[in-house]
Amino acid sequence: MSKIRIWHNPRCSKSRAALKFLEEEGVDVEIIKYLDVPHTKEEIENLIDMLKIDSVRELMRTKEDIYKELNLKEEKDEQKLIEAMIEHPRLIERPIVIKGSSAAIGRPIEKIIDLVRGVDA
Repeated sequence: MSKIRIWHNPRCSKSRAALKFLEEEGVDVEIIKYLDVPHTKEEIENLIDMLKIDSVRELMRTKEDIYKELNLKEEKDEQKLIEAMIEHPRLIERPIVIKGSSAAIGRPIEKIIDLVRGVDA
């Protein structure tokens, strides 16, 4: 099995649960503490493609204070939303598990389970 990557925030209970699941599955996991490493526009765009989502907003934590402070609810430009996530990685939803060219946001964790075990959604 190829290495599975997780965009992980150790302070998040959902992220910790996802990592625990991956470890229990015995998969080779690369942990990316996404709040600590800078991300590029291309990385975010690739992630959007892997997640097969229609809008970058689906990748955003819309209840974060910074989301409200930046008035992102009113922002229509997807590129500006991506720029906001690059500048403020706290806006990126978590956890995200990447397997090959596919990815899933672990809310609920069943999405990650299906991805890892190869179950079609």
